[in-house]
Amino acid sequence: MLIVHLIEWFFGGAFLANSVPHIVNGISGRAFQSPFAKPPGQGLSSSVVNVLWGFFNLAVAYVLLVWLGQLNLHYWWQVVTAGAGALFLSVMMARHFGRFHGGL
Repeated sequence: MLIVHLIEWFFGGAFLANSVPHIVNGISGRAFQSPFAKPPGQGLSSSVVNVLWGFFNLAVAYVLLVWLGQLNLHYWWQVVTAGAGALFLSVMMARHFGRFHGGL
């Protein structure tokens, strides 16, 4: 197992986790923070921008997990590595977005 695959799985999980709030808020018609807002990551972007950004993150996750990382769900260490990336970014997003939505 190459260290490169561990990195791909970790960041693939992180991009997968990042796609969720953007897609959910966008589909729900709610404005949400994105890198394209002013100021980036703090201001609100439209629901359409968030859907597009969420699906971009989903595509990057697919490339990292499936094309490059060749993730096999039958191997627990691969799933745990991707899950660790998802958990790490989820906690970071909860702390960041919690400031704006009353979560902290």
